[in-house]
Amino acid sequence: MSFPRLRSWFSERYDIERIKDLVGKKTVPAHRYEIAYYTGGIALFLFVIQFITGMVLSLYYIPYFEQAHHSIIEIVTKLNMGWFFRSLHHWGAQIAIIALFVHLWCTLLLKAYRKPRELLWFSGFVLLGISIFFGLSGYLLLWDERAFAAVRVATGGAGSLPFVGSFIKAFLRGGTDVSGDTLTRFYAFHVSILPLFTVFLIAVHLLLVQCHGMSVPLSVTGQNRKDTPFFPNVFYKDLIAWLIILGIVVTLATLLPPEILGKADPLAPAPENIKPEWYFLFLFQTLKLFPGVIFGLNGETIAILLISAGILFLFLIPFFDRKSQRGEKSTLFTWIGVIYLFYFLIMTVIGFIS
Repeated sequence: MSFPRLRSWFSERYDIERIKDLVGKKTVPAHRYEIAYYTGGIALFLFVIQFITGMVLSLYYIPYFEQAHHSIIEIVTKLNMGWFFRSLHHWGAQIAIIALFVHLWCTLLLKAYRKPRELLWFSGFVLLGISIFFGLSGYLLLWDERAFAAVRVATGGAGSLPFVGSFIKAFLRGGTDVSGDTLTRFYAFHVSILPLFTVFLIAVHLLLVQCHGMSVPLSVTGQNRKDTPFFPNVFYKDLIAWLIILGIVVTLATLLPPEILGKADPLAPAPENIKPEWYFLFLFQTLKLFPGVIFGLNGETIAILLISAGILFLFLIPFFDRKSQRGEKSTLFTWIGVIYLFYFLIMTVIGFIS
């Protein structure tokens, strides 16, 4: 079927002109902070890469503890371009989480969470949490020494929460300790449960963006500004950003393929100087700041509670920042966002060099 006939067939069933009209009318505010708009598109593009490479790898991965590590070795060493897809999946995940963190802090510092965009903030925040759990669950699928020890530490930390900690730890592990049951459970999370939630939340997030439009920072609200047509102006800039990110991911995947250690042995001691993935380092370093006992209470439990309270405050910040809701400048919450950012960066750097 030729293209004109295909277009005619499609036009008889769908109103193409109306779709083109909607796309043509969509505009994006133009101001000096507009680069923040592209961070969300970059994260979405990286999600697409993760879904594609993940589907390819799942065709050859064996989610059974006796064969999981060997199947990864087979993918990397014997499957045609297997090492590249595995490396692309690894670096895509790392950069996707970076893009989501940047998008979150751009939203936070520009007060894009203010009324009526609270649900946009909540859906994006949950997407970041899901992405981190994606990283943790995918990490264990290697079933090597480092991944096994890191997941044992991470799930053990969740067990320090009062009242619900023991349940969460048992639920994540599928038992009392990290085992083959944990691998099966994390595989189910990684390839089934988390993707379903992710697709749903991305759809909700994009729908809310279309409903509310792009947020304009308080510092430029009311000033004379121009709106840029989304297509082709902003769309082409999105494509350029995606091509740059694709080049970075492919370069890292080619030059720095991730290391795979020996097969996990539940009875062996953890490797020396074991550290979690970089996005957990600020938590890891925070826990090290607290002594074992504080006023007769478990220091790790107190640290986990304080960290949880800080995350909860950040999640609910649209309700606390009353000035932004009224359209007024909110210097206090700008400084709170800066403090959160610097704390995360400093603790992460300390975790790397310590």
